[in-house]
Amino acid sequence: MSFLSAPDPSWPSLAQAEADRWRGASLSGLVAIHHIGSTAVTGLPAKPVIDLLPVFDTPQQMDASRPALEALGYEWLGEFGLPGRRYVRLDDPQTGVRRVQAHCYVSGSTEIDRHLAFRDALLVNPTLRAGYSAIKAHCAARHPDGGADYGRCKSGWIDRVERKALEART
Repeated sequence: MSFLSAPDPSWPSLAQAEADRWRGASLSGLVAIHHIGSTAVTGLPAKPVIDLLPVFDTPQQMDASRPALEALGYEWLGEFGLPGRRYVRLDDPQTGVRRVQAHCYVSGSTEIDRHLAFRDALLVNPTLRAGYSAIKAHCAARHPDGGADYGRCKSGWIDRVERKALEART
């Protein structure tokens, strides 16, 4: 699992500190910032990159946040392949290592529910966490460089869990 790190108990506090930086930037229309992805789930190995899901009131306010986010050091990549999303990432200025990536959406997006349902299912279900750890390890062994192949390898498992988690929420 070369690109995956052992679970790090500091990940939630790092996510909180970054969310606080966003809130300190007084971004108009920012209504919530969620910590998602494997770093949000205690006990999961993960790529050591904090995933945030900022939620904005309107698309215009989300797009208007660009200058403030760039001032915080983020690279703005727009939708980056996913309609409705605004993707921004923050790399360490000295090392170039990715530290944070944020997937911004407008309130009411089904993508928000999908991400939160998956995270919440993993948080409350130790068997599910163990299963995800096993899938991640398997896929990392098959695709040691990570990237899109690693993501595709996990996607069937994730899709099934997301569907069940979303059904359980309704």
